[in-house]
Amino acid sequence: MLLAACSAPAEQAPAGAPASAPASAPAGDSTFVYLKNLDIITEWDPSKSYSNELAAFQNVYETLTFWDPVTKKSTPRLATSWRPSADGRTWTFNLRQGVTFHTGRPLDAMAVKTSIERTMSAKAGASYIWDAVSSIRVEGPSTVTFQLKYPVPLDLVASSGYAAYIYDTKAAPDLGEYFRAGLDAGSGPYMVAGWRKGKEEELTLKAYPQYWGGWSRPHYNTVKFQVVPDPERAWQLLQRGEASFVPKLAPRRFAEAAAVPGLRTSTRPSFQTAMMLFNTASGPLKDVRVRRALQKAVDYRGLIKDLRGAGTPVSGVVPEGLLGHVSGRTPRQDLAGATALLRAAGYGPGGRPLRLRLTYGQGDADWQLLATKLTQTLRSLNITLVARAMPWNAQWDLGKERGQDILVMYWWPDYADGYSYFGNVFHSGNPPVFNLAYLNDQRLDTLLDTLPELTVTDPMAAQHTYEQVTKRVLDQRAAVALPWVVNYQRAYLGGVQGYEDNPAYPDVVFVYDLRPAS
Repeated sequence: MLLAACSAPAEQAPAGAPASAPASAPAGDSTFVYLKNLDIITEWDPSKSYSNELAAFQNVYETLTFWDPVTKKSTPRLATSWRPSADGRTWTFNLRQGVTFHTGRPLDAMAVKTSIERTMSAKAGASYIWDAVSSIRVEGPSTVTFQLKYPVPLDLVASSGYAAYIYDTKAAPDLGEYFRAGLDAGSGPYMVAGWRKGKEEELTLKAYPQYWGGWSRPHYNTVKFQVVPDPERAWQLLQRGEASFVPKLAPRRFAEAAAVPGLRTSTRPSFQTAMMLFNTASGPLKDVRVRRALQKAVDYRGLIKDLRGAGTPVSGVVPEGLLGHVSGRTPRQDLAGATALLRAAGYGPGGRPLRLRLTYGQGDADWQLLATKLTQTLRSLNITLVARAMPWNAQWDLGKERGQDILVMYWWPDYADGYSYFGNVFHSGNPPVFNLAYLNDQRLDTLLDTLPELTVTDPMAAQHTYEQVTKRVLDQRAAVALPWVVNYQRAYLGGVQGYEDNPAYPDVVFVYDLRPAS
């Protein structure tokens, strides 16, 4: 089914872009200000990028294809068309002509080959998405062919939010040093104009005058990313018009924003899952009975009610709308069951007291709600929960050092597919990157390793395997509790025209597609 739908339509520019040659950057000084509660940049190298910088990088770098949330298929971006062989092991992409990098060099087939090969060799971040590729061949200036070891939907892979960026590998003799300095080598509509690590106004982008899509219609010419951990201050900045877009407000403020003249709100389902990852390798949660007790202690229904539309119940691990979703697995609170499990482990009411450490991202009102409610519930079970809000980079570093019992984070797919919920979070890995439950389960790994190929060759078998790995992660290993799937609740200025959410690129605003209005 995937292979039958892989042919792209004829060359097309992004929505609203002219077919004519690029014009100079937009006139005036229209600025789009994006507020985030966490650090924007964790990694500048596009071959290794695997975190919050997605929101900025999707405006700086481009991929061969783009996932369309309406058609649920890949559409052209840097590639205008593509075709697979009958066995799905050879894919040929035809590239858009006249594209240049911000360095001034042309983007051609050799640039595609060298950037993807560099990403593959980095073996970092989401580089696993290219694991099926055995070789990349330049067929001509605008044609590149991928030879695969086994069939995968490469057009979908090429739309990934991570590790699929095409960049200028000739930007500097030492690319690592070049990127660490906060410089870019992309082809997107915006280029890096300034970066101030650790500052509130962390990142500034400016329009790239020679962008292939052109600048003849109204566009923002400056994009600023500001880090504002205090949700109340973010709300105030938005009300005063000093911010253009806030990706997440507290439920009460979001309800208020809908009634404020000059503001707009948007609510959309997402592929973003809230996760409570348990330390399965050390400490008191090494005991699976304690982990199962924590799964049962979460007040899932109460959280959904208190989120006031910002979350929906989880079923399985993979959200609805993607292959791998397992229905009929919505969790329920069971305090009696939690008490019995804790007592069997020597804890709980009347047993030894238990002290657990939980970390979550600062400035997220939903995480704070979870920590508050869970603290109260666990207190009745003779468990003291020490919850700590942290900047994401610090929380992630602590997680990689196995420095807490419960790590709370959001997860979304690298591309619109269920595999990365398991392959990155629960596949064995040492040192851990996002396997922050520290699972080391060879049986699980073996099942997971079959999924990329099965997704193409036998979707029904792939779905059966997803059901098996879901049961193993949630029931047998009890590695995680899943409180909710996020509903995106955005608030932004009324003058921002053309904003649409795309669940495959969470928290990304494609600023080029917007129309600034007075």
